[in-house]
Amino acid sequence: MDARTITAKERMAIPRQEMPAQDPQVRIGNFNEVNLGLTPEQAQQEALRCIQCKDPVCIAGCPVSIKIDQFIKLIAEGDFMGAVRKIKEDNVLPSICGRVCPQEDQCEKVCVIGKKHKPVAIGNLERFVGDYERMSGQKIDPVIPAPTGKKVAVVGSGPAGLSCANDLAQYGHKVVVFEALHELGGVLMYGIPEFRLPKEIVREELEGLRRMGIEFRTDVVVGRTITVDELMEEEGFDAVFIGVGAGLPWFMGIPGENLVGVLAANEFLTRVNLMKAYDFPKSSDTPVFDCKGKNVAVFGGGNTAMDAVRTAKRLGAEHAYIVYRRSEKEMPAREEEIHNALQEGVEFLLLTIPLEFIGDEKAWLTGVKCQKMELGEPDDSGRRRPVAVPGSEYVLPIDMAIISIGNGSNPLIRQTTPDIEVSKKETIVVDVNTMQTSKENVYAGGDIVTGGATVILAMGAGRTAAAAINEKLAGTAKNFNEW
Repeated sequence: MDARTITAKERMAIPRQEMPAQDPQVRIGNFNEVNLGLTPEQAQQEALRCIQCKDPVCIAGCPVSIKIDQFIKLIAEGDFMGAVRKIKEDNVLPSICGRVCPQEDQCEKVCVIGKKHKPVAIGNLERFVGDYERMSGQKIDPVIPAPTGKKVAVVGSGPAGLSCANDLAQYGHKVVVFEALHELGGVLMYGIPEFRLPKEIVREELEGLRRMGIEFRTDVVVGRTITVDELMEEEGFDAVFIGVGAGLPWFMGIPGENLVGVLAANEFLTRVNLMKAYDFPKSSDTPVFDCKGKNVAVFGGGNTAMDAVRTAKRLGAEHAYIVYRRSEKEMPAREEEIHNALQEGVEFLLLTIPLEFIGDEKAWLTGVKCQKMELGEPDDSGRRRPVAVPGSEYVLPIDMAIISIGNGSNPLIRQTTPDIEVSKKETIVVDVNTMQTSKENVYAGGDIVTGGATVILAMGAGRTAAAAINEKLAGTAKNFNEW
């Protein structure tokens, strides 16, 4: 079909293109990416499904306001590099966002086609565009304006920090990104498994930022190695953006959490993802709990819980359980991740709450005492509150427990910069219109402000902060979308 002459009726008759994927029985034996990406032919067919609304509401559903209708139109016309150029006006990490962002709750949720049919697969097309640039060998980089003479420190190289750094560089400011770990990428590197987001993709998209002149410094723990005040007073930075995420794991506060074999999802996933513990001792010096033939239970129902339990399955767990106190309907994880977990043999113990962990005489975990729940009236979140069923207690034999019930903010920056106001939950308080904190010329965004959220929401906060920083430093925001 010709993108220039196809009618709206013909567009709506095209079925949504299903992305090829590894067979579930094959993929549980490897850490290769599950979804294999659309072919160019599939991408064009999917792009033709977009009816090019006069008022594209999908753009408003995107936290970074990608010009969705325009990049999809270019795909439909076969101008793939044009689509790359268009999408990167607003999102410098399309290969990443196309894989991990919950489009079904954002842009695709409001897609007009979705009222009668399946919505246009905006996320899959975004991924296609990013992957096409990488695999073609061509690079679309912005033209950087003359230096303004201003210097900005970005603390944290996760989604919020990278998005902020990108925009600031395009305004002409000198940007230095500080990362506490030895490798860049933040949660993109340590929190999301290889089978969902290959690390080489993160590294390649980071290279694009380096080509823009952004400087990266690893192994710098701001709040310990250097403070925010020292960055400004001694290092001469004109502004600071804090995007350190929420990396302090919460525990459940039940008896037995100190037993050997109970750990946080953060630690488990960091060992496997960042330190490659899945290949210990061949090419990694970092071990992880031996899951082979063991029973592993993950407590929680979000995306991190799904990442952890699917990782345990790939490490050879005989039984990999999700233990969650509500029903599947209330799970905050993406439907796709729940579906993939079920396909891979993960066992869901729903409407179940842990009461205590049980160990042997050497303090090794041997089981967890659970109780069945039923759903009562909705709570403040709008989800039905789980209520204990009397007399329903039982013991589940497990060898390893992974706690994945959320994270709080790391206190290092707060402790060394007391004039930054924090909330009761110890997140940084900001003006939501500018992301400025209570401290002059210090801004913050992402999970350190909102608590645990999504990659794309963090990126949106980074862009908001970059615009406000530029306005403060330069007087007015420049238009950097003319590439």
